[in-house]
Amino acid sequence: MTDDTLNPAPADAAADPLHGQPVQVVERDGMRYTLLGTAHVSQASIDAVRAAIDSGAYQAVAVELDPGRLQSLTDPDALSQLDIVRVLRDGKAHLFAANLALAAYQRRLAEQLGVEPGAELKAAVQEARARDLPFHLIDREVGLTFRRAMQRLGWWGRARTGAGILMAMVGDDEIGEEDIEKLKGGDVLEASFGEFAAHSPALYESVIAERDRYMAANLRELASGGAREVLAVVGAGHLPGLARHLREDVEDPATVRRSLETVKPKSRVPWMELVIGAFLVGGFAWGFWQGGVDVGSDLLLQWVLATGILGAIGCAIAGGHPLSILAAFIASPLTPLHPALASGTVSAFVEATLRKPTYADFMALRDDVQTARGWWKNRVARVLLNFFVTSLGTAIGVWTGGLRMLGRLFG
Repeated sequence: MTDDTLNPAPADAAADPLHGQPVQVVERDGMRYTLLGTAHVSQASIDAVRAAIDSGAYQAVAVELDPGRLQSLTDPDALSQLDIVRVLRDGKAHLFAANLALAAYQRRLAEQLGVEPGAELKAAVQEARARDLPFHLIDREVGLTFRRAMQRLGWWGRARTGAGILMAMVGDDEIGEEDIEKLKGGDVLEASFGEFAAHSPALYESVIAERDRYMAANLRELASGGAREVLAVVGAGHLPGLARHLREDVEDPATVRRSLETVKPKSRVPWMELVIGAFLVGGFAWGFWQGGVDVGSDLLLQWVLATGILGAIGCAIAGGHPLSILAAFIASPLTPLHPALASGTVSAFVEATLRKPTYADFMALRDDVQTARGWWKNRVARVLLNFFVTSLGTAIGVWTGGLRMLGRLFG
């Protein structure tokens, strides 16, 4: 049913545009898939992709991209069309930060190496369009990959990955040789979060292995499209896993794809909020019952001041508008009770509404986040900073206020 070949090129490079390139060929269900493994920072890979498509040997092209990544590669103005208020309202600030970190990392690579990461994928789409060939985006959406990866990690793993995302956005050091070799080997997401994927089987599973299965499922679905010769352009690191799944998987492709797009829903019962809410209400009630109005009022005041002041300080550090700081102060004491009341979201929403980011802010965003000053100057970056720093201040306030309440009740 299948046939695999590694580098099936003749000695005459001129006779085969894929000569010397990492290639595997899989034949299945009347389809012949030529899997071309590329290095995301290699001019040779760009040239090989163009030559292969221009040879006329393929009836369709598949590319390791999703619509969002393709748009970021081909439309430099796409970022300016983002509605930052909607991002906050939909609770996608973390995903936006992850995509921004990826863009910043790619920009540093481009400046250092002179080759835009993913340029060979962009070239594959451009060449397919130029020859009027159908092209297919077979990778999973980056946000889904990130969310599934985060669900596999514990609190410490998420904290480490979040720190890595922040460093990827603000760092200006040269990319290390090890990371460059990973890109030559090939996957930009793995290289971007490589330090964590290397030490976390959970991250590796989501960032690499799951995407191998996902892309194989998408390739198998092309059998109904009429094309019989398909060129799939993917990072070289995906080549073994993709070929194996393409050969061996028998489960319905649509079922495979749905299973790999599923994100475990949060519990319908907000246990954490209920526990914290019960603790707070119980603590205040105990204070009023045991110590009267004076003790109960004092407990309530201490809680409001501990959470509100620290949340407001966080917002002020982020350069928040006075009304954003006030919103942080009001929302912080209520934050533990319901996610919709989260101080970071509320204050950032007010900030984005009062100081609405401009087209110029979006255009300068990738450059501005490379410097500390740029985070306060750029309105988009400042909204994100507001979200994270206000949330951090409130979290410290919650722990401080909770410990003080416990000390007062049982001291």
